[in-house]
Amino acid sequence: MPSSPPLEVAVIRNADGWPDHFDALAERAVLAALAGARPKIKGAAEISVLLTDDEEQRALNAQWRGKDSSTNVLSFPQIEPFAPVMGLLGDITLARETLEREAADLGKSLDHHFTHLMVHGFLHILGYDHLDEAEALQMEGLETKILAGLGIDDPYAD
Repeated sequence: MPSSPPLEVAVIRNADGWPDHFDALAERAVLAALAGARPKIKGAAEISVLLTDDEEQRALNAQWRGKDSSTNVLSFPQIEPFAPVMGLLGDITLARETLEREAADLGKSLDHHFTHLMVHGFLHILGYDHLDEAEALQMEGLETKILAGLGIDDPYAD
């Protein structure tokens, strides 16, 4: 049985304070999401992950979404929704201060919250969304299943 073409996860750090092991955590989360979503893979692929701060994330959110505030994760797909996986898939950006604040507020470890948002962001790259209730239930169900495989509790449980 031939192995799947590689998916390279390129992590870029534009802000201080990110734990060193988050490069490996990002790759683990993306590969788990890829396995869980089971898209058609047509060739070697790459995703870039930008670990940044609230200031840069706010600028990106304002420029691309018209929202003048920081946010935890942004996804910038460069493939059509649910297209075969190959080539440059897109970019995922995460804001450290927002993730730290949210993890503390939710009583979750930063590692688990980061992993959840990496899976969430990568599913957006593949074409999943949560604009309506049916889409949200599908995406959240898939996230929950992928995260369970990584030993992380359901982030949507009350």
